[in-house]
Amino acid sequence: MPVETLIFYAALIAWAGFLVQGVTKANWRGFALTGVGLMLALNIGYFVRGQGDSIAFFVSIYDLLDNLGVSGSTDVPVALSTCPDNACSIATNYDTHPAWGVAFYERFADGPTFRRTMLFTHIAFNSIAFVLAHVQLAKPGTGSNASRHRLLGRISFAAITFGTLAAVLMASEHGSVEQYGGILSMLGFYSMAFFVYGCAVKTVTTARSGDIASHRIWMWRFIGSMWGAFWLFRVMLFVLGPIMRNIEAGAILVCIWFSAPLGILIAEWFRTRRPHTREPAAAEALQPAP
Repeated sequence: MPVETLIFYAALIAWAGFLVQGVTKANWRGFALTGVGLMLALNIGYFVRGQGDSIAFFVSIYDLLDNLGVSGSTDVPVALSTCPDNACSIATNYDTHPAWGVAFYERFADGPTFRRTMLFTHIAFNSIAFVLAHVQLAKPGTGSNASRHRLLGRISFAAITFGTLAAVLMASEHGSVEQYGGILSMLGFYSMAFFVYGCAVKTVTTARSGDIASHRIWMWRFIGSMWGAFWLFRVMLFVLGPIMRNIEAGAILVCIWFSAPLGILIAEWFRTRRPHTREPAAAEALQPAP
């Protein structure tokens, strides 16, 4: 395996340690910060290294498990595929790669300018919204924080609007991509956008109505949807890929349809069981400035 991929595996193991710390000691700060940091590391790579190289690295993360027991076999599972010159993954010691990864690389490495622009737009604006949502949740809009909270909220909502629109435009082309699951993948990504953006809209409407308690609840759900769409999607795909190798597009379709709603459910479970913290008391804190 490439050293770069092994380093990422090591980072995931360290992140798992923070998860254990969160479960055993109710200290989730390290887990959350590491998750945000790894997200930024993956996403910034698209702008530093380019889409082709970043996708090839991303695909290599899945090659190890997806190829267990497959290398050298003439009976290749339907969920695996090859790509010209093995360019779709930096793990060139494997001849086959997840079919969705091959399609991902081929569609964007040298794809149409519009498609590549939409991917850059989606990654950039969703990353901004992801980070700002955590800042918003950690720093409620009370007292001297009120003006900053409103400003960051507006920036975050604008970012998730542009990011989601770009995702929907990309998804509209997925109906013909069998490696993703065809029309089911397109509809699944539409549903993912609905969950993420729907939660974002609710954070805005509850804030404007002065219902601060509900606003806080919807912020948890919004962050949960984003963690689901980004991290739960990737973790589920890592686990399900080798399990569903004989079902074409089976693993990625499960991830597309269920990652965002499961993220919301996990956030709701966590929110209702976390140690009680005092919510903002003043409804005026999140009201638009006069």
